[in-house]
Order: sequence, then structure tokens, then C-alpha cells
Amino acid sequence: MDQLSYRTISANAKTVEKKWVVVDASNKILGRLSSQVANILQGKNKTSYTPNVDCGDNVIIINAEKIRLTGKKMTDKVYTRHTGHPGGQRFASPKELMAKDGRKVVEMAVKGMLPKNRLGSKLYTNLYVYEGGEHPHQAQQPTTIEIN
Repeated sequence: MDQLSYRTISANAKTVEKKWVVVDASNKILGRLSSQVANILQGKNKTSYTPNVDCGDNVIIINAEKIRLTGKKMTDKVYTRHTGHPGGQRFASPKELMAKDGRKVVEMAVKGMLPKNRLGSKLYTNLYVYEGGEHPHQAQQPTTIEIN
């Protein structure tokens, strides 16, 4: 039979090709950058995307401390957490979080856009965020991509 096959090909752990990509966060808007990075981590930018398989790339974000938030979100937005003890609710603004650790705001934004299940936890381990312009992953030969 000399016919074309139009079968849907599902990726699995053996057939997935994972690459390393570098994203520069300098002067980028937090939400727009985070949503596109989450799509790359999930593999939604590939033709072999399979929802139940980790088929995304490893993403390195550099210059995380230079991220932008629109409007007055840098001071007015509130992140809430709880220590687990009575009366342990704590509040912080992005400005306060970035003063302690410049990577935290970017990590939280990307993590919030990933699935809330075991696969989402596995995908989150493929994200590497750094404050400066340097990263220790040169041996993986990452490619730089531009995110609008």
C-alpha cells in the first residue's frame, strides 16, 4: 500500500528531544515572559506536544532582577503565604521579594502557569533562573531565543 499515513504520533520519554534555551529577562514584562516560558517548558511550541509527557525544553532565564511589572504592581501587588502556625499569614510585595532574592518573583510567576499536578512539578525542575547575565550551563550548549 503506497498511501500516506496520517496517524497521530504521541511522544514518550524515549522519543522526546529536549534542548536547552536561554531567555534574557532584561526589560521584559513579567506576565508575558512567564506565559511564554511556561509554554516552552510544557513543549506546546513543538509539533510533537503530548499533554501527559514532559516534552518541553530546559529553560535558563538570565537577568531576572531586571524584570518589569506594569502599572503600580511593583508596590501594590501582594503575595500571600502562611507559615503553618496560628497567626502565621505573611504578606509581601514584589519589590520586597526582589530585594531579598531577585529570582523569586519570576519563579513564582512561571510556576503558577504550569499544571498543578505531578507533571507540573517535574516541568518546574527544568527551569533555571539567575539574577545576573551569567549561568553555569555552558556545557549544555544552550541556544538563545528572543521572547517579545
